[in-house]
Amino acid sequence: MSNSYAQAVLRTPDLGEALGIAHQLLALADTSGMDVTFLARVHTSQALEQLSEILTDLSWWSESADRPASSEDGADPAGHLPVQVKSFCQKPEAVDGFLAAVGDGASVVCWDLSSWPEAPEIGLGIGGERGAYVSLCVNAHDLYLDEPSDDHTVYVHVKQVEAERAPWLAAQVGLHVFGKLVMADD
Repeated sequence: MSNSYAQAVLRTPDLGEALGIAHQLLALADTSGMDVTFLARVHTSQALEQLSEILTDLSWWSESADRPASSEDGADPAGHLPVQVKSFCQKPEAVDGFLAAVGDGASVVCWDLSSWPEAPEIGLGIGGERGAYVSLCVNAHDLYLDEPSDDHTVYVHVKQVEAERAPWLAAQVGLHVFGKLVMADD
């Protein structure tokens, strides 16, 4: 685990638009070693079953303070709904299946990139090494699903010492950053 710093570049009710911007940002980056992390709030057994089929090494934990349970306990997650699930190091091809399984639930797709491109006009070389990510928060405003919403937010992640890369990246896809640069536990 490492920490990157994330800043929002788009908020829209149109999931297709959000995915399109995420893909434009991915096209800027070195994606040769890319993998994806998924996080979702799951309310139904059907969604849980579909996610279990799509994702390997699925971790989960109960959202109920009265009935705490997790994948570490060996308990059945279907008996503890709603739960949050997380899966690391997945193939990018799993994104569509993940989003279909989650449906209108809150979720995050986080693409882990090899590096961001050089940005000579702001004095930055190639950037990344544990600080190059794109996150799509579906039906959520934040990276941890604490702020459910009816729209979707795209974030770029950078190293804290390269904070000026976030507005530069946004500009490369015709957007501007908004909100604060926030620490993200990747």
